[in-house]
Amino acid sequence: MSLPATLGKDRYSGTAGLPTAVAAQEFLFSMVESHWKASQNGHGVKMESVNKAQDELQRIEQQIGKLEAQPAADGLEGVQEPVVQQQVKELQDRVSALRRQIDSQLDAWQRTELARHPQRPYLLDYIERVFTDWSEIHGDRSFADDASIICGMARFHGEEVLVLGHQKARDTKQKVYRNFGMPNPEGYRKALRAMQFANKFGRPIFTFVDTPGAYPGIGAEERGQGEAIARNLLEMSRLRVPIVTTITGEGGSGGALAIAVADRVLMMENSVYSVISPEGCASIMWRDPSKRDVAAQAMRITAKDLAEMKCIDGVVQEPEGGAHRDHEAAAALLSTALLAHLAELKALSLDQLLEQRYKKFRTIGQFFRVEG
Repeated sequence: MSLPATLGKDRYSGTAGLPTAVAAQEFLFSMVESHWKASQNGHGVKMESVNKAQDELQRIEQQIGKLEAQPAADGLEGVQEPVVQQQVKELQDRVSALRRQIDSQLDAWQRTELARHPQRPYLLDYIERVFTDWSEIHGDRSFADDASIICGMARFHGEEVLVLGHQKARDTKQKVYRNFGMPNPEGYRKALRAMQFANKFGRPIFTFVDTPGAYPGIGAEERGQGEAIARNLLEMSRLRVPIVTTITGEGGSGGALAIAVADRVLMMENSVYSVISPEGCASIMWRDPSKRDVAAQAMRITAKDLAEMKCIDGVVQEPEGGAHRDHEAAAALLSTALLAHLAELKALSLDQLLEQRYKKFRTIGQFFRVEG
Protein backbone atom coordinates (compact mmCIF):
# COMPACT_ATOMS: atom_id res chain seq x y z
CA MET A 1 0.00 0.00 0.00
CA SER A 2 1.40 3.37 -1.02
CA LEU A 3 0.72 6.21 1.44
CA PRO A 4 1.24 9.98 1.05
CA ALA A 5 4.57 11.35 2.16
CA THR A 6 2.72 14.07 4.09
CA LEU A 7 1.35 11.54 6.57
CA GLY A 8 0.66 13.18 9.91
CA LYS A 9 1.85 16.67 8.96
CA ASP A 10 -1.55 18.39 9.01
CA ARG A 11 -4.22 17.25 11.45
CA TYR A 12 -7.07 19.28 10.06
CA SER A 13 -6.47 19.50 6.29
CA GLY A 14 -8.77 16.54 5.61
CA THR A 15 -8.05 12.88 6.06
CA ALA A 16 -5.61 12.24 3.21
CA GLY A 17 -2.65 12.26 5.58
CA LEU A 18 -4.07 9.52 7.81
CA PRO A 19 -4.23 5.76 7.29
CA THR A 20 -7.62 4.95 5.77
CA ALA A 21 -9.18 3.29 8.83
CA VAL A 22 -8.07 6.06 11.20
CA ALA A 23 -9.22 8.69 8.71
CA ALA A 24 -12.68 7.12 8.68
CA GLN A 25 -12.98 7.50 12.46
CA GLU A 26 -11.70 11.07 12.25
CA PHE A 27 -14.42 11.84 9.71
CA LEU A 28 -17.12 10.20 11.86
CA PHE A 29 -15.99 12.15 14.90
CA SER A 30 -16.19 15.40 12.95
CA MET A 31 -19.79 14.54 12.02
CA VAL A 32 -20.70 13.82 15.67
CA GLU A 33 -19.02 17.04 16.77
CA SER A 34 -20.93 19.06 14.17
CA HIS A 35 -24.28 17.48 15.08
CA TRP A 36 -23.64 18.10 18.78
CA LYS A 37 -22.91 21.79 18.19
CA ALA A 38 -26.05 22.08 16.05
CA SER A 39 -28.18 20.57 18.83
CA GLN A 40 -27.28 23.41 21.22
CA ASN A 41 -30.00 25.93 20.53
CA GLY A 42 -29.81 28.03 23.70
CA HIS A 43 -32.77 26.27 25.32
CA GLY A 44 -30.88 23.33 26.72
CA VAL A 45 -29.90 20.09 25.05
CA LYS A 46 -32.42 17.29 24.61
CA MET A 47 -31.61 13.94 26.16
CA GLU A 48 -32.11 12.28 22.77
CA SER A 49 -29.21 14.32 21.39
CA VAL A 50 -27.06 13.45 24.39
CA ASN A 51 -27.72 9.72 24.05
CA LYS A 52 -27.14 9.76 20.30
CA ALA A 53 -23.84 11.61 20.65
CA GLN A 54 -22.66 9.30 23.43
CA ASP A 55 -23.58 6.20 21.43
CA GLU A 56 -21.69 7.45 18.39
CA LEU A 57 -18.64 8.31 20.47
CA GLN A 58 -18.71 4.86 22.04
CA ARG A 59 -18.71 3.25 18.60
CA ILE A 60 -15.78 5.41 17.53
CA GLU A 61 -13.85 4.40 20.66
CA GLN A 62 -14.55 0.74 19.97
CA GLN A 63 -13.22 1.10 16.42
CA ILE A 64 -10.12 2.90 17.71
CA GLY A 65 -9.54 0.01 20.10
CA LYS A 66 -9.72 -2.45 17.22
CA LEU A 67 -7.23 -0.36 15.22
CA GLU A 68 -4.78 -0.40 18.09
CA ALA A 69 -5.16 -4.15 18.55
CA GLN A 70 -4.82 -5.06 14.85
CA PRO A 71 -2.81 -2.40 13.02
CA ALA A 72 -1.53 -4.68 10.28
CA ALA A 73 -5.00 -5.84 9.31
CA ASP A 74 -6.04 -2.25 8.67
CA GLY A 75 -3.34 -1.39 6.19
CA LEU A 76 -0.84 0.19 8.57
CA GLU A 77 2.12 -1.90 7.44
CA GLY A 78 5.07 0.24 6.41
CA VAL A 79 3.75 3.28 8.28
CA GLN A 80 5.85 4.95 10.95
CA GLU A 81 4.10 3.63 14.08
CA PRO A 82 4.87 6.60 16.36
CA VAL A 83 3.14 8.89 13.87
CA VAL A 84 0.09 6.64 13.69
CA GLN A 85 -0.01 6.31 17.46
CA GLN A 86 0.11 10.08 17.82
CA GLN A 87 -2.79 10.49 15.39
CA VAL A 88 -4.83 7.89 17.29
CA LYS A 89 -4.00 9.48 20.65
CA GLU A 90 -5.08 12.91 19.43
CA LEU A 91 -8.38 11.46 18.21
CA GLN A 92 -8.91 9.76 21.56
CA ASP A 93 -8.22 13.03 23.36
CA ARG A 94 -10.76 14.83 21.20
CA VAL A 95 -13.37 12.14 21.88
CA SER A 96 -12.74 12.41 25.64
CA ALA A 97 -12.94 16.21 25.50
CA LEU A 98 -16.30 16.08 23.73
CA ARG A 99 -17.58 13.52 26.25
CA ARG A 100 -16.60 15.83 29.13
CA GLN A 101 -18.29 18.75 27.39
CA ILE A 102 -21.50 16.75 26.97
CA ASP A 103 -21.43 15.60 30.61
CA SER A 104 -20.88 19.14 31.88
CA GLN A 105 -23.98 20.43 30.06
CA LEU A 106 -26.46 17.95 31.53
CA ASP A 107 -29.16 19.60 33.62
CA ALA A 108 -30.76 18.22 36.79
CA TRP A 109 -33.57 16.41 34.98
CA GLN A 110 -31.20 14.80 32.50
CA ARG A 111 -29.08 13.52 35.37
CA THR A 112 -32.27 12.16 36.92
CA GLU A 113 -32.89 10.26 33.69
CA LEU A 114 -29.33 8.90 33.82
CA ALA A 115 -29.82 7.89 37.47
CA ARG A 116 -32.82 5.82 36.32
CA HIS A 117 -31.13 4.38 33.23
CA PRO A 118 -32.06 0.67 32.95
CA GLN A 119 -28.48 -0.32 32.07
CA ARG A 120 -26.99 1.49 35.04
CA PRO A 121 -25.13 -0.90 37.39
CA TYR A 122 -27.26 -2.09 40.30
CA LEU A 123 -26.10 -3.32 43.69
CA LEU A 124 -25.47 -6.92 42.61
CA ASP A 125 -23.36 -5.60 39.74
CA TYR A 126 -21.19 -3.71 42.22
CA ILE A 127 -21.03 -6.62 44.65
CA GLU A 128 -19.73 -8.84 41.86
CA ARG A 129 -16.96 -6.38 40.98
CA VAL A 130 -16.02 -4.72 44.29
CA PHE A 131 -16.52 -7.37 46.98
CA THR A 132 -15.58 -11.01 47.42
CA ASP A 133 -16.94 -13.96 49.43
CA TRP A 134 -20.51 -12.62 49.25
CA SER A 135 -22.98 -14.48 51.50
CA GLU A 136 -26.55 -13.17 51.42
CA ILE A 137 -28.82 -12.86 54.45
CA HIS A 138 -32.57 -13.40 54.02
CA GLY A 139 -35.68 -12.51 56.00
CA ASP A 140 -36.59 -10.25 58.90
CA ARG A 141 -37.49 -13.17 61.24
CA SER A 142 -40.93 -11.69 61.61
CA PHE A 143 -42.91 -11.61 58.36
CA ALA A 144 -41.07 -12.26 55.10
CA ASP A 145 -37.98 -11.75 52.96
CA ASP A 146 -38.15 -8.52 50.94
CA ALA A 147 -36.18 -8.94 47.71
CA SER A 148 -36.06 -5.17 47.06
CA ILE A 149 -33.38 -4.90 49.76
CA ILE A 150 -30.50 -7.33 49.77
CA CYS A 151 -27.86 -7.67 52.45
CA GLY A 152 -25.06 -10.02 53.30
CA MET A 153 -21.54 -10.51 54.53
CA ALA A 154 -18.61 -10.04 52.21
CA ARG A 155 -14.93 -9.11 52.11
CA PHE A 156 -13.67 -5.75 50.94
CA HIS A 157 -9.94 -5.79 50.19
CA GLY A 158 -9.66 -8.72 52.58
CA GLU A 159 -11.66 -7.13 55.41
CA GLU A 160 -14.96 -8.60 56.58
CA VAL A 161 -17.82 -6.13 56.02
CA LEU A 162 -21.59 -5.98 55.73
CA VAL A 163 -23.06 -4.90 52.39
CA LEU A 164 -26.71 -3.94 51.97
CA GLY A 165 -28.88 -1.82 49.73
CA HIS A 166 -31.72 -1.54 47.26
CA GLN A 167 -31.81 -3.85 44.28
CA LYS A 168 -33.65 -2.97 41.07
CA ALA A 169 -34.05 -5.14 37.98
CA ARG A 170 -34.05 -4.89 34.19
CA ASP A 171 -36.67 -7.36 32.94
CA THR A 172 -40.36 -7.44 33.88
CA LYS A 173 -40.25 -10.65 35.91
CA GLN A 174 -37.34 -9.46 38.01
CA LYS A 175 -38.84 -5.99 38.43
CA VAL A 176 -41.93 -7.54 39.96
CA TYR A 177 -39.80 -9.82 42.15
CA ARG A 178 -37.73 -6.86 43.35
CA ASN A 179 -40.88 -4.71 43.74
CA PHE A 180 -39.27 -2.08 41.49
CA GLY A 181 -36.71 -1.36 44.21
CA MET A 182 -39.36 -0.11 46.67
CA PRO A 183 -38.99 -1.83 50.07
CA ASN A 184 -41.75 -3.00 52.37
CA PRO A 185 -41.30 -2.79 56.17
CA GLU A 186 -39.79 -6.26 56.27
CA GLY A 187 -37.03 -5.05 53.96
CA TYR A 188 -35.99 -2.33 56.41
CA ARG A 189 -36.28 -4.75 59.33
CA LYS A 190 -34.09 -7.26 57.51
CA ALA A 191 -31.52 -4.53 56.91
CA LEU A 192 -31.61 -3.53 60.59
CA ARG A 193 -31.18 -7.14 61.69
CA ALA A 194 -28.11 -7.46 59.50
CA MET A 195 -26.67 -4.13 60.70
CA GLN A 196 -27.11 -5.14 64.33
CA PHE A 197 -25.27 -8.38 63.55
CA ALA A 198 -22.42 -6.40 61.96
CA ASN A 199 -22.37 -4.09 64.97
CA LYS A 200 -22.06 -7.06 67.33
CA PHE A 201 -19.01 -8.40 65.51
CA GLY A 202 -17.42 -5.03 64.68
CA ARG A 203 -17.75 -5.21 60.92
CA PRO A 204 -17.88 -1.96 58.88
CA ILE A 205 -21.12 -1.39 56.96
CA PHE A 206 -21.49 -0.34 53.33
CA THR A 207 -25.00 0.65 52.23
CA PHE A 208 -26.12 1.45 48.68
CA VAL A 209 -29.17 3.54 47.85
CA ASP A 210 -31.12 3.26 44.59
CA THR A 211 -34.88 3.54 45.10
CA PRO A 212 -37.79 5.77 44.10
CA GLY A 213 -38.95 5.46 47.71
CA ALA A 214 -40.56 3.11 50.21
CA TYR A 215 -43.46 1.05 48.89
CA PRO A 216 -46.70 3.04 49.49
CA GLY A 217 -49.13 0.10 49.47
CA ILE A 218 -51.85 -0.48 52.04
CA GLY A 219 -50.24 -3.71 53.24
CA ALA A 220 -46.95 -1.93 53.86
CA GLU A 221 -48.69 0.73 55.93
CA GLU A 222 -50.61 -1.92 57.89
CA ARG A 223 -47.36 -3.66 58.76
CA GLY A 224 -45.76 -0.44 60.02
CA GLN A 225 -43.85 1.15 57.16
CA GLY A 226 -43.33 4.45 59.00
CA GLU A 227 -42.25 2.76 62.21
CA ALA A 228 -39.76 0.54 60.37
CA ILE A 229 -38.13 3.56 58.70
CA ALA A 230 -38.04 5.56 61.93
CA ARG A 231 -36.54 2.62 63.83
CA ASN A 232 -33.74 2.34 61.27
CA LEU A 233 -32.95 6.05 61.57
CA LEU A 234 -32.68 5.73 65.35
CA GLU A 235 -30.65 2.54 65.42
CA MET A 236 -28.24 3.50 62.64
CA SER A 237 -27.40 6.75 64.41
CA ARG A 238 -25.86 4.80 67.29
CA LEU A 239 -24.21 1.81 65.64
CA ARG A 240 -20.64 1.49 66.87
CA VAL A 241 -18.99 0.64 63.55
CA PRO A 242 -18.04 2.78 60.51
CA ILE A 243 -20.88 3.24 58.02
CA VAL A 244 -20.42 4.43 54.42
CA THR A 245 -23.44 5.04 52.21
CA THR A 246 -23.34 5.52 48.44
CA ILE A 247 -26.23 6.85 46.36
CA THR A 248 -25.74 4.86 43.16
CA GLY A 249 -28.92 5.85 41.29
CA GLU A 250 -31.94 7.67 42.64
CA GLY A 251 -32.39 8.24 46.35
CA GLY A 252 -36.03 9.02 47.02
CA SER A 253 -37.74 10.03 50.28
CA GLY A 254 -37.36 8.41 53.68
CA GLY A 255 -37.09 5.09 51.91
CA ALA A 256 -33.56 6.08 51.01
CA LEU A 257 -32.59 7.70 54.31
CA ALA A 258 -33.66 4.57 56.21
CA ILE A 259 -30.36 2.96 55.21
CA ALA A 260 -28.33 6.17 54.79
CA VAL A 261 -27.67 7.43 58.33
CA ALA A 262 -23.94 7.06 57.82
CA ASP A 263 -20.59 8.53 58.77
CA ARG A 264 -19.93 9.24 55.09
CA VAL A 265 -22.58 9.72 52.42
CA LEU A 266 -21.26 9.60 48.86
CA MET A 267 -23.03 10.06 45.55
CA MET A 268 -22.18 8.74 42.13
CA GLU A 269 -21.72 11.61 39.69
CA ASN A 270 -25.02 11.04 37.87
CA SER A 271 -27.15 10.07 40.85
CA VAL A 272 -29.86 12.16 42.53
CA TYR A 273 -30.99 12.42 46.17
CA SER A 274 -34.21 14.09 47.32
CA VAL A 275 -37.24 13.83 49.59
CA ILE A 276 -39.60 13.58 46.61
CA SER A 277 -39.32 12.87 42.91
CA PRO A 278 -39.27 15.81 40.45
CA GLU A 279 -42.60 14.59 39.05
CA GLY A 280 -44.14 14.54 42.53
CA CYS A 281 -42.81 17.99 43.32
CA ALA A 282 -44.16 19.41 40.06
CA SER A 283 -47.56 17.86 40.73
CA ILE A 284 -47.73 19.54 44.14
CA MET A 285 -46.26 22.92 43.22
CA TRP A 286 -47.80 23.47 39.78
CA ARG A 287 -50.34 20.64 39.50
CA ASP A 288 -48.48 19.69 36.36
CA PRO A 289 -46.04 16.74 36.44
CA SER A 290 -44.72 17.74 33.00
CA LYS A 291 -42.80 20.54 34.72
CA ARG A 292 -40.52 17.92 36.23
CA ASP A 293 -37.43 19.49 34.64
CA VAL A 294 -38.17 22.83 36.32
CA ALA A 295 -38.76 21.06 39.64
CA ALA A 296 -35.54 19.05 39.36
CA GLN A 297 -33.53 22.22 38.80
CA ALA A 298 -35.20 24.06 41.70
CA MET A 299 -34.84 21.14 44.12
CA ARG A 300 -31.04 20.95 43.67
CA ILE A 301 -30.95 17.17 43.80
CA THR A 302 -27.74 16.44 41.86
CA ALA A 303 -24.47 15.30 43.38
CA LYS A 304 -22.81 18.61 42.54
CA ASP A 305 -25.57 20.64 44.20
CA LEU A 306 -25.66 18.53 47.35
CA ALA A 307 -21.87 18.58 47.67
CA GLU A 308 -21.91 22.38 47.44
CA MET A 309 -24.55 22.50 50.20
CA LYS A 310 -22.49 20.03 52.27
CA CYS A 311 -25.36 17.56 52.49
CA ILE A 312 -23.04 14.78 51.30
CA ASP A 313 -19.38 14.02 51.86
CA GLY A 314 -18.12 13.30 48.38
CA VAL A 315 -18.89 12.70 44.72
CA VAL A 316 -17.68 9.52 43.05
CA GLN A 317 -16.75 10.20 39.43
CA GLU A 318 -18.23 7.98 36.73
CA PRO A 319 -16.75 6.81 33.43
CA GLU A 320 -17.20 9.30 30.60
CA GLY A 321 -20.79 9.08 29.39
CA GLY A 322 -22.11 7.55 32.61
CA ALA A 323 -21.78 4.40 34.70
CA HIS A 324 -24.18 2.53 32.41
CA ARG A 325 -21.57 2.58 29.63
CA ASP A 326 -18.81 0.85 31.58
CA HIS A 327 -19.72 -1.17 34.66
CA GLU A 328 -16.14 -2.27 35.27
CA ALA A 329 -14.75 1.27 35.30
CA ALA A 330 -17.62 2.52 37.48
CA ALA A 331 -17.00 -0.24 40.01
CA ALA A 332 -13.26 0.48 40.07
CA LEU A 333 -13.85 4.18 40.75
CA LEU A 334 -16.35 3.35 43.50
CA SER A 335 -14.01 0.83 45.11
CA THR A 336 -11.22 3.41 45.30
CA ALA A 337 -13.53 5.95 46.95
CA LEU A 338 -14.91 3.44 49.46
CA LEU A 339 -11.42 2.30 50.42
CA ALA A 340 -10.24 5.86 51.07
CA HIS A 341 -13.25 6.83 53.18
CA LEU A 342 -13.19 3.60 55.19
CA ALA A 343 -9.51 4.14 56.01
CA GLU A 344 -10.28 7.64 57.31
CA LEU A 345 -13.12 6.38 59.49
CA LYS A 346 -11.10 3.51 60.93
CA ALA A 347 -8.48 6.02 62.07
CA LEU A 348 -11.04 7.62 64.42
CA SER A 349 -11.77 6.49 67.95
CA LEU A 350 -15.26 5.20 68.70
CA ASP A 351 -16.15 8.40 70.56
CA GLN A 352 -14.97 10.54 67.65
CA LEU A 353 -16.89 8.38 65.18
CA LEU A 354 -20.19 8.72 67.04
CA GLU A 355 -19.71 12.42 67.76
CA GLN A 356 -18.97 13.23 64.11
CA ARG A 357 -21.98 11.22 62.97
CA TYR A 358 -24.21 13.12 65.41
CA LYS A 359 -22.91 16.52 64.34
CA LYS A 360 -23.15 15.61 60.67
CA PHE A 361 -26.91 15.12 60.78
CA ARG A 362 -27.57 17.86 63.31
CA THR A 363 -25.93 20.47 61.08
CA ILE A 364 -27.41 19.46 57.71
CA GLY A 365 -29.42 22.45 56.57
CA GLN A 366 -27.17 25.05 58.20
CA PHE A 367 -27.11 26.96 54.90
CA PHE A 368 -30.62 28.21 55.68
CA ARG A 369 -30.58 31.44 57.69
CA VAL A 370 -33.34 33.79 58.84
CA GLU A 371 -32.40 37.44 58.35
CA GLY A 372 -33.62 40.30 60.57
